[in-house]
Amino acid sequence: MDTLTHFFTSDLSLWGLFISSLLGATLLPGGSELVLVGVLKLHPELFWPALLLGTLGNTIGGMISFGMGRMLPESQKISHVDKVRRYGTPALLFAWAPLVGDALCVAAGWLRLNPFYAALFMLIGKFARYAVIASMLPSS
Repeated sequence: MDTLTHFFTSDLSLWGLFISSLLGATLLPGGSELVLVGVLKLHPELFWPALLLGTLGNTIGGMISFGMGRMLPESQKISHVDKVRRYGTPALLFAWAPLVGDALCVAAGWLRLNPFYAALFMLIGKFARYAVIASMLPSS
C-alpha cells in the first residue's frame, strides 16, 4: 500500500507543479519555483520529470500571455516595446524574469513575433532557470 500512496503522491506533485508553473507564467500572480523545490525535496527521484513538466507548463503559460498580446489591436502599441522589437524573439530568453517576463511575452505577441521562435526561446530560458534552481538543491 505504501508504494501505491507514494505513486499517487508523486503523480499529484507533478500535476501540481505543472499547474503552478503554467499559472505562474501568465499574468496571474504566483511563482512555481517553491513548488519545484518542494517536489524535488519530497521526490528527488523525479528530478527530470519535474524539470520537464515545470518547463512545459511555464512555456505554455508564457504562450498564453503571448496569445493575449496578439489579441491586442496594433493601433494601441506604445514605445516601451521597442527593445522587444529590436531584439526579437531572443529577448524571450528572459521570459522567466520576475516582473518583466510576463510583459515580454505579451509584448512579443503584440508585435506579432514568430510564435514558433517565441515558444522556443521561452522554453530555453525557462528550462535554464528551472535547471539552475534544481541543481542548487542538495542531493539526497
